[in-house]
Amino acid sequence: MARQDIDVTVRTAAAPATVYALLTDGATWPTWSPLGSFALERPAADEPEGVGAIRVFRTGRVTSRERVAERVPGRRFSYQLLSGLPLRDYRADVDLTPDGEGTLIRWRSSFRARVPGTGWIYRRALTRFIRDCAQGLAARATGSPPPG
Repeated sequence: MARQDIDVTVRTAAAPATVYALLTDGATWPTWSPLGSFALERPAADEPEGVGAIRVFRTGRVTSRERVAERVPGRRFSYQLLSGLPLRDYRADVDLTPDGEGTLIRWRSSFRARVPGTGWIYRRALTRFIRDCAQGLAARATGSPPPG
């Protein structure tokens, strides 16, 4: 099964620290992304949503469980999908790079489909979803309502 890759970049006028604060607070995700709700299933040892924390997001009938994989303050937030979609080895890295008076948000993910031949379908749908997330994050970080 071929690995599928997604790479979305958007820019915001907000500072990296502002964007990072939104990324690391799962309760904000439903306010700037297509996700419907958030719950913290298991906090991390060092801080509630630190590395190892398990976060649960619901949208319609889909419930996804994700583990926080990496946190580099103001620069990177990464997570791995544990369940919810028929995907294997899903990991997303959201990198924040200062850009003049704002921040470049680069949201990359990769995965393998569990069912052969369906990877392109999930890549297509998740590219739209991640683009919506990145654009919503960029807007919310500046205090604007998310697009759409």
